[in-house]
Amino acid sequence: MLRVARGMSWASCLVLLALAVPALRGQDDKKDDDKEAKSATLIIKCPDDSDFQKPVSIEIGGKATTKTGTERRFETPPLKPSKKRYFYNVVAKWEPNNYTTITRKRKVYVEPGKETVLDLRKDDPDQPDDIVIRYVPTPGKVVEAMLKLGKVTKDDVVYDLGCGDGRIVVAAVSKFGAKKGVGVDLDPERIKESKENAKEAKVEDKVEFRMGDVMKIADLEKATVVTTYLSDELNEQLRPILQKRLKPGTRIVSHRFLMGKWKPEKTDKLTVDGEEFLIHLWTIPKADDKKDKEGKDKDKE
Repeated sequence: MLRVARGMSWASCLVLLALAVPALRGQDDKKDDDKEAKSATLIIKCPDDSDFQKPVSIEIGGKATTKTGTERRFETPPLKPSKKRYFYNVVAKWEPNNYTTITRKRKVYVEPGKETVLDLRKDDPDQPDDIVIRYVPTPGKVVEAMLKLGKVTKDDVVYDLGCGDGRIVVAAVSKFGAKKGVGVDLDPERIKESKENAKEAKVEDKVEFRMGDVMKIADLEKATVVTTYLSDELNEQLRPILQKRLKPGTRIVSHRFLMGKWKPEKTDKLTVDGEEFLIHLWTIPKADDKKDKEGKDKDKE
């Protein structure tokens, strides 16, 4: 699949700030020397981590902090008023469960004598989170159920995003007769295992495994079926990419995780060795279907 404190020193952060602004000095800079230096206040609003596997940790200027809670307040060293802008790089990291690590990075500007609020509770599509998923294999029976739900046939090209050891791609070709399978994963060890499994199943000529980011697949449009076992957070980032780039009629099957507000058209529940599993199906609609749905939704409003 895919690819997370102690006391902080604001003095070291101030050094970082000094390096981040131009070193040129003019008449205005000399005037600034006469002004009183004041601390800036940075208030960071954090996600509620009461149910997280690991709570939210914050680094400011590369230094770990120890404060906790949903609102954390920090004071900078005294800063002199200046035309130069002072900023800090803030990195927040947390684990909502035992297989997902989320890293959220922001640059925040502060002003001497003033309060600045940085809200880290919501994601920003323009500054996407770095989400790392620990590899968890999908049971064989669940793999087959996913491919059946996606109605994979000899005419299909199956892309597995976060392919792990390649078991879904290999099964799509060897057991369901798909004409091609493509697996994408960031972990080189998983890619190595995938190629070995394809060789063992004698389907090397029909499958391809790539080390890469599932958000940056150049030829995603070629897929007719897409499978995933990622996370709710990563699926939410992936959803607009799939909706924009996949052809109408392309099926998407996700093991366990949903895609935000985009509700699945079908969900199957199965039990394997006493454990329950959920798999979900979406289909990229045709242009006419989109218009009809938008019209119905508008009528409801």
